[in-house]
Amino acid sequence: MTIIGLIGRIGAGKSTVAQRFAAHGAHVIDADRIAHDVLEEGDVVRQIVDRFGVDVLDADGRIRRRAVADRVFGPTPDHALALERLEAIVRPRVRSRIEAQLAALRAREHEHDTVVVLDVPLLVQAGWADRCDRLVEVSCSEEIRQQRLAARHWDLAEQEAREAAWNRKFAATGLATEKISTVDASGDLAYTSAQVDRIWSGLSG
Repeated sequence: MTIIGLIGRIGAGKSTVAQRFAAHGAHVIDADRIAHDVLEEGDVVRQIVDRFGVDVLDADGRIRRRAVADRVFGPTPDHALALERLEAIVRPRVRSRIEAQLAALRAREHEHDTVVVLDVPLLVQAGWADRCDRLVEVSCSEEIRQQRLAARHWDLAEQEAREAAWNRKFAATGLATEKISTVDASGDLAYTSAQVDRIWSGLSG
């Protein structure tokens, strides 16, 4: 089994790259989607309510992610502490689910060669890089990245807080450059896809 980890700043184009790998037959593990599922777990809901208050729930008793984001993304030390506390609740469960998926894929590896793509925010910072056989660094021009971030309708405080988390944790890490490939996702879909196709060809070559 070959594990590819996607790295890059918020809005760089990692999801687009993951989709192209999936089109080639890779199994994509999307940590954001897993995190959304984790937020439906009763124990997680209870812990988040205990930490942030009952007003983070909607009328059906589900977590309002926007309300939680307002509490954890911002410029103050209190915001940073709240983000750490949220991650302490959610991240171990996301990791456990990812590990379970990897174990299941490895168990049936005899059926065919398997390529797994880890689309995990802060992949390096969360300690997944050492599990990857290859890393694909996705980048784009700052102008394009800012346009993509604007389309997500985050306020400036949330955007800056997410950027700060990436910078704060990434600066202290070291990567083996020989296992890093790069994709420039600044252009159109065909431009990005062609670069992913070359990486894929190298995996089977």
